[in-house]
Amino acid sequence: MENQALPKTMIVGIVSLIFIVLFGSSIFYTVEPGEKAVLFKKFGGGLDKETIYGQGFHIIAPWNTLHIYDIKLQETFEKMEVLSKNGLSIRIDLSFRYNPVESKIGFLHDEIGRDYLERIIKPEIRSVTREVIGNYLPEELYSTKREAIEDEIETLTRDKVETKYLSLDAILIRDVTLPQTLRTAIEQKLKQEQEALEYDFKIQKAKKEAERKEIEAKGIAEFQKIVTRTITPQLLKWKGVEATQEIAKSPNSKVVVIGNGDGDLPIILGGQ
Repeated sequence: MENQALPKTMIVGIVSLIFIVLFGSSIFYTVEPGEKAVLFKKFGGGLDKETIYGQGFHIIAPWNTLHIYDIKLQETFEKMEVLSKNGLSIRIDLSFRYNPVESKIGFLHDEIGRDYLERIIKPEIRSVTREVIGNYLPEELYSTKREAIEDEIETLTRDKVETKYLSLDAILIRDVTLPQTLRTAIEQKLKQEQEALEYDFKIQKAKKEAERKEIEAKGIAEFQKIVTRTITPQLLKWKGVEATQEIAKSPNSKVVVIGNGDGDLPIILGGQ
């Protein structure tokens, strides 16, 4: 009995091994970090769009298929030729960050599939970019309104792709290339505007300096008026006497007083 049981065990083991070798890739799945998966049940109603499989090891019946999606934030670069409001051709270098909506990858797989970048995101970005830039002049894109244009493209594109179970994180305008003659003209215009601003600054500075000097001059004039009203001949004579007394006290001076000087002040002679 034992000898008969052994071959049966070996047969089961061999059959199991053959089964694993043949169908192992259809049974054992590993969902890596940053990934999610949905299950297609061949004999059980098709795609289960509501159940999301998280990261880790999963055992699936060999007749079913586990579809794994990368849900990490991804970045793609795009170069485009677009027309401005006045019909000039402009080359735009864009980058955009996106990822599938984690809870909706079943619906994404059912309606669009893994090639959502080429089928949805890129066409929408191209369409919106052409539409938005067609409303602006080249110099606006090149300088003052670049950030506003970038925000407008991002907002309109996000509204469209979110209905397709996709999330748009950002759209960035990396570079704008205009025809050389137009770029030179715009740069010259910007230079002239800068020079005009500098000239206005100098004028304002000169005006303020003139105002300062005017205020200073008025102050000096007012001071002189006050001095004129307060200094009398008697005060000047008294100050002269005080000064003469101080000179007379000096040990280095020999003082001789002869009569009176102008203004009745003593005349000091012989000072060393």
